[in-house]
Amino acid sequence: MSSDKEHNYEVNILWKEGRIGTMKSPILEDSLDVATPPEFPGGVEGIWSPEHLFTASVSSCFLTSFTAVAEYSKLDFEDLQIRSTGKMSRDENGKYIMSEVTIEADLTINDESKEKKAYRLLEKAEQICLITRSIKAEVKLIPSVQIKVAV
Repeated sequence: MSSDKEHNYEVNILWKEGRIGTMKSPILEDSLDVATPPEFPGGVEGIWSPEHLFTASVSSCFLTSFTAVAEYSKLDFEDLQIRSTGKMSRDENGKYIMSEVTIEADLTINDESKEKKAYRLLEKAEQICLITRSIKAEVKLIPSVQIKVAV
């Protein structure tokens, strides 16, 4: 049940074999296999891991936050490409945590006079992302704005 103050997102995972499961949602068509990453004993190569999904949550939230603020601020853009890296490290107790996510956002715009606004909106998107605000990991944004020159 969702309301103005609360939204719920249901995800179900069915064990498949070994360290692999299949993730589904009752409201989505696609399913996704998930597994322990290959860096750990019994890990599986070539399958999305919780660590990939954690990183994807941050970067996809950045994407949706940026597209919303760009639309609201009437910033037209030509292209946006996001590369993200999630860093796992040990905390002071020796336990693994996702300690950092780096987002490299390359935005292409057509209007050179909007470059400062574009940078400001990229930074705003990182600040308003609800996933970023919900996690302990540090999120580092490396924004880049290119101007597409008309030929």
